[in-house]
Amino acid sequence: MNHIGELTAGIDEAGRGCLAGPVFAAAVILPIGHGIQGLKDSKQLTAAQRERLSPLIQQQAVAFAIASASVEEIDARNILQANLLAMRRAVAALVVQPSLCLVDGNIDPKLGVSTRCVIGGDALHEEIMAASILAKVARDAEMLRLDAEHPGYGFAQHKGYGTAQHLAALRKLGTCAAHRMSFAPCAQASLFPIPHPPFPDSAVGFTQ
Repeated sequence: MNHIGELTAGIDEAGRGCLAGPVFAAAVILPIGHGIQGLKDSKQLTAAQRERLSPLIQQQAVAFAIASASVEEIDARNILQANLLAMRRAVAALVVQPSLCLVDGNIDPKLGVSTRCVIGGDALHEEIMAASILAKVARDAEMLRLDAEHPGYGFAQHKGYGTAQHLAALRKLGTCAAHRMSFAPCAQASLFPIPHPPFPDSAVGFTQ
């Protein structure tokens, strides 16, 4: 809850533990008495509930911003640093700068403003709940786009998480440009299909 004279932003991410796709973060400043009913940690809501709440949050917010860090940035920096980068981008994109940021988790993203890290904050602070919903909805939309771009992996269903369906698709198809190659399941060549059977010894050196 915002204190009088203080604009508090909630910061949260979505997609940190996935094998594919960008990581997203959102920053949300809610007004006192916003009246949005049903705010919870996004993981405690259905997709339909998140889709209903997302436009309400955007309409009622004093300010909000959604940002991401790409698969290339995840692989180059590691997922933790990419996650913190997405958070910094979200806060920097706010049209109204907060005086306090409440960040879900225990690592300070170095946002350039007063910050308080809150373990389990997405279950405690409505600002963080709102941010978790916006980040999740935005990331799910991106995974739907990637599903159309890279058919066969099931991104629309599992959203890039390491489900049995996703691992089976990796074994069948190998990786695609949407996969995080710094994540072990994507980097393990033994998971992936051999493109053709090994040639028999008698074929070695054969020319036509």
